[in-house]
Amino acid sequence: MKKFKIKKGDRVLVIAGDDKGKEGEVLRVLPKKDAVIVAGCKIAKKAIKPNDENKNGGFKTLEMPIHISNVKKVEG
Repeated sequence: MKKFKIKKGDRVLVIAGDDKGKEGEVLRVLPKKDAVIVAGCKIAKKAIKPNDENKNGGFKTLEMPIHISNVKKVEG
């Protein structure tokens, strides 16, 4: 299994991509994809099909994975 210096709950700074300069907390680490999910960064809208819970369907906003090389751990 791969080892990363960034763990769940760490504060990170996005250093590349559309969200460059944003800071947030790591929600999940995805070692198989070499990626992390950061709160409030790389937001995407996903379409939801109608179902029993949501009769009309609609859209849901989700945080998408960011490659681990594009984030830097922030001390403090």
